[in-house]
Amino acid sequence: MKQEPPPSPPLHHRHHRKRRVALVLKKFTKPTAYFVLLILSFFLGYLSAPSSSSKKPTLTSRIPLETIPATFNSAAAVPVADHNSFSIQCVDPVKSEKVRQTVLDRVFHGKSPWQNFPPAHVSTLLRQNRIRGWGSTGAVFENLIRRVRPRTIIEVGTFLGASALHMTKLTRQLGLKTQILCIDDFRGWPGFLNKFKDIKMVNGDVLLMYQFMQNVFYANATESVLFMPFSTGSALDKLCEWGVFAELIEVDAGHDFHSAWTDINKAYKILRPGGVIFGHDYFTSADNKGVRRAVNLFARLNNFRVQLDGQHWVIHSN
Repeated sequence: MKQEPPPSPPLHHRHHRKRRVALVLKKFTKPTAYFVLLILSFFLGYLSAPSSSSKKPTLTSRIPLETIPATFNSAAAVPVADHNSFSIQCVDPVKSEKVRQTVLDRVFHGKSPWQNFPPAHVSTLLRQNRIRGWGSTGAVFENLIRRVRPRTIIEVGTFLGASALHMTKLTRQLGLKTQILCIDDFRGWPGFLNKFKDIKMVNGDVLLMYQFMQNVFYANATESVLFMPFSTGSALDKLCEWGVFAELIEVDAGHDFHSAWTDINKAYKILRPGGVIFGHDYFTSADNKGVRRAVNLFARLNNFRVQLDGQHWVIHSN
């Protein structure tokens, strides 16, 4: 049986209820109303949000995941090409007896840079013989030159030419006709004049190249030593393009990891088969954050063994 609706409340009760509702609404001020609306908006937004099980958008990486190593020390996870991929392709090596003329033609328009040296505007500012280096006469130089008997030596980072002139002396003693090619931008580093106060500056030029040339000139080694006054990276790339290779390469320029890593890899590209690449500063305060890290990684990825000779590292390519 269908139930009957309950009877309506008396009229005076309904009138009393309306008055109570009116009094409650009257208590709400405009700020309170805004606050209520804000809470309601937030609650509605929360209800409309997707659940945690909804699929989230993913970011597309610009680097293929397969090229990112799982750990830095895992050589197997890092293909050699990923680290040694330098775009410049080397041409076939020129003959050793053509190395000097190739560089003269490409860099100095076929003329010796020692012609009419020194120029008048710097002649009075140069010291007759200002040689300074670090580890420039270590036993490693004689050990390697005696073993390799190089026709061409490339020095990456030369400063004032101390080690280059030492190697010139050693090759002469052994009766070798060796061309030594020095690569350096001859700009030094910020603040180096604080240690070398006797080196002059002319209009921002610290005259390192001229003092290097003066040292070579004084040692009567202008026929054995030639130079490329450019950054190590750009010079090594050009030697690769020109086919200028060497049996012995010393890498002793930038000491931070990235500089050393680039120099070693680019220098190795122009190392003749069976040649030796070596360098200084294997033991420094930087330890595995600098040269040592670059050398060890290069050797590991290319299956080479790092040998030590004093403060120098040595890698034989055969």
